[in-house]
Amino acid sequence: MTLEQFQQKALSQFTKEITDIFFRYIENDKELMQDYLRVIGRENTLDKTNMDLGAAVKAWFALENGAVNSNPKSKLIRSYTEHLRS
Repeated sequence: MTLEQFQQKALSQFTKEITDIFFRYIENDKELMQDYLRVIGRENTLDKTNMDLGAAVKAWFALENGAVNSNPKSKLIRSYTEHLRS
């Protein structure tokens, strides 16, 4: 395997899981987690907050939607849309 092949493989896999990784990042950061819970309590429902955050990840990184993954590692979400490079 060449470096370029490895890069493509690793970056594609990372991009596919980026939303799940993002929510795990929130979970593991005390301050972000507190802010996340405040947003849910003050402004939105859990589902709306999570859908909006997922859409923000897609827009921020200019990604395309892929398949829905119903087995996230994050405890904050029940499912997420996998993403692909546009």
